[in-house]
Amino acid sequence: MSAAHRLKLAIAAMPGARKTEAAGAYGDALRVRLAAPPVDGKANAALIAWAAQAFGLPRAAVQLLHGAAGRRKVLELDFPDEAALHAARAQVDKWMAA
Repeated sequence: MSAAHRLKLAIAAMPGARKTEAAGAYGDALRVRLAAPPVDGKANAALIAWAAQAFGLPRAAVQLLHGAAGRRKVLELDFPDEAALHAARAQVDKWMAA
């Protein structure tokens, strides 16, 4: 996959929430509430599943690059084309503004 179709997304994870959802900006990161506890990798798995569903990607197209043991994380998302990448950036901007 071309690097031109990749998006690195800074995440501020909030495990143990009632439901999994984007919850606005937290500094320069997207705050994501996770309905999974921060034990045994459950919150990381929930974050990857949420990102894949939110952006219409297979789970294999979402990688956790940094922050497996912390609340600050970096995801890398691989999109099939420029249009999908552009739509994803627009969605992230919308969530950050909320």
